[in-house]
Amino acid sequence: MATSGFARLPGFRDFPPEELALRSHIMQAWRRVSRRYGFLEYDGPPLETLDLYTEKSGDEIVGQLYTFTDKGERQVAMRPEMTPSLARILGDRSRGMSKPIRWFAVPQLFRYERQQRGRLREHFQWNVDLVGEEGVAADAEVLAVAIDGLRELGLTSEDFRARVSDRRVLRAFLVHLGVSEDGLPQAFAVIDKLDRQPRDKAVEALVSRTGLTAPQAERVLESVSSATLDTLEEALAARDDAGSDVQRLRDYVEALRAMGLGDFVEIDLGIVRGLAYYTGIVFELFDRKGELRAICGGGRYDRLLELVGGEPLPAVGFGMGDVVLGELLAERKLLPEFASALDYFIVTVSWKQRGEALRLAHGLREKGHSVSYAFKEQGVGKQMKSAGKEGAREVLILGPDELARGRVVLRDMESGSEQEIELDTLT
Repeated sequence: MATSGFARLPGFRDFPPEELALRSHIMQAWRRVSRRYGFLEYDGPPLETLDLYTEKSGDEIVGQLYTFTDKGERQVAMRPEMTPSLARILGDRSRGMSKPIRWFAVPQLFRYERQQRGRLREHFQWNVDLVGEEGVAADAEVLAVAIDGLRELGLTSEDFRARVSDRRVLRAFLVHLGVSEDGLPQAFAVIDKLDRQPRDKAVEALVSRTGLTAPQAERVLESVSSATLDTLEEALAARDDAGSDVQRLRDYVEALRAMGLGDFVEIDLGIVRGLAYYTGIVFELFDRKGELRAICGGGRYDRLLELVGGEPLPAVGFGMGDVVLGELLAERKLLPEFASALDYFIVTVSWKQRGEALRLAHGLREKGHSVSYAFKEQGVGKQMKSAGKEGAREVLILGPDELARGRVVLRDMESGSEQEIELDTLT
């Protein structure tokens, strides 16, 4: 039956071998870096109860999800993110686990959103979470993992940067600049969109939503955009609670500098992270040219486990998707070269050597080698062409005279040189 009339669903991808090679290349780098930092891999089901997500993000998230009622009359959703599943899993067992908990996952996630550059309706995401440690060292450790995940793929500080902030510091700074407590949520929402709307629109939004005058709104946006650790420390010196938050942010940056990652890190109070469950230091990774969406985002979320019925544990983590990262690697010409590769291709001079070819192939495969051969009788020339197409490194030619002497002809496909070798040495 012909299937050419069946289109792929919008926002989804096929992964033929050359595309799967890129995905595997990225995932292998993520896994290597995670394990270097002592994180253990976990996973969960791709289908969860809908209320797991509405409990964290509110009912408005339903419009962004793939949801349905299953045959048991349960409201379920394809997972749009991994952190709620992590919270659910740990909610059942964290009390008996040693802390901190270092876990990572590479799930496929689904969101019913408008397809655009850097955003599809499915993607694979690297999730790294450190649970049970409230100190700023944990925050720095998690960002270091994210940075090293990109460095592992060949990217440098000239290619991307980590923009870091602290929601507690931003809150105190906005109050210092004249924003009322009631106006803080609206101010956060405006600042979160600074990169995505003109400055005059942001000023208008601050004025209409917070009651600031236009000059006050201009001052707020300018101060937020230009803030440094020194200016924040000076502005908030009189507030003991805010002063400790600024010091925490400074310690965070210093820890990353001590790791040799300081060139990647910039203070940017414009990083808010829209998800309401973030409680402290937050960060996003962007390409230096500013042409792509965020590569990665994360931060501290100290109440999420408690929200889903688990132990009240501090936690910090991030998610990094493969779609934007793949675009950045392509732009920087860091994609892996794809080519078919095979250790051996076995050529038979006639079909009479078929049994010996199968025995030899299976013996080589048991030793861990990749081996292929023709499935039907073909001339030697045609078999040699197949060996070239499949990317064989070496060809083993089985002829009656050589086999009678317990030998085969080995051809090096790169140099074209040939030699006879003992058959027993291969298996």
